[in-house]
Amino acid sequence: MRIGINGSSLIAMGAPLGQMVDHAAEAEAAGFSSYWLAQLAVPDALTAIATMGERTSTIEIGTAVIPTWPRHPLMLAAQALTVQEAIGNRLVLGIGLAHQLSVEATLKIPFVTPAKHMDEYLSVLLPAMDERKVSFTGDIWSAEVDSVGGAPGATAPPVLLAAMGPRMLRLAGARTAGAILWLSGPKTIATRIKPALDAAAAEAGRPTPRLVASVPVCVTSKPDAVRGAIAAVLDGYNELPSYRGVMDAEGAAGPADVSIVGSEDEVRAGLAAFAESGATDFAALEFFTDGDEITATRALLQDVAAG
Repeated sequence: MRIGINGSSLIAMGAPLGQMVDHAAEAEAAGFSSYWLAQLAVPDALTAIATMGERTSTIEIGTAVIPTWPRHPLMLAAQALTVQEAIGNRLVLGIGLAHQLSVEATLKIPFVTPAKHMDEYLSVLLPAMDERKVSFTGDIWSAEVDSVGGAPGATAPPVLLAAMGPRMLRLAGARTAGAILWLSGPKTIATRIKPALDAAAAEAGRPTPRLVASVPVCVTSKPDAVRGAIAAVLDGYNELPSYRGVMDAEGAAGPADVSIVGSEDEVRAGLAAFAESGATDFAALEFFTDGDEITATRALLQDVAAG
């Protein structure tokens, strides 16, 4: 299992772009395989990643994830190919449906037929990037373009879906490079997510999919306090049905219970459980309440990544 860093907490905290670029460069220098950014509001994740390309040269950089509703798939294809060329073909494009609450409250768009929405979205996005042309007419998304053009040095970035339920896992396995997760624990991955993802890929004649897991991680001498802080910061995820579903499947009361928190040995065991579940990648969101936890958590993750 490859070890990467999830830098999305910097976006949530409103960190300046320069700090995010420094964070990605530090992750590359420390030997991590990948660096991931969520798309929330500002900054734009793909623009930030393009900037990170100027300070990095080898680390894979991915979006975790870009919601589909605000961007036509042709526009996302154009952005992704541009960034891919800018950073030397190291982009992974993670996309997802977001959530009914945020889509309807913020965008005033009815959150209806989400699986059909994503199926049609991929029917425009994938050929636009892979073949540089698309001819598709759907009920929600359509495009007719003979040549996308531009970004001659870019290869089509692999696409990962934020997939936790059966329909999205079928789409992820059958049509994309795999799935990217948040707050899904190892038991749920091993018993529900990976089997469904692999079966869909096998049925479609595709390679074994990639599966990127991500939860908060903290090496600490005060685990109860850290778990309390995680519970407070991530409390909103308890109200989102898709996340509530995977946490219930794990037997977790909330985000703190799927996080990896504790001594060095406990955190190593937690990471090993994800590897044994079948996750191909782990994107650690480094959580801390003091400087010692920052240092200890990064040192352990770096050691595991090197091993």
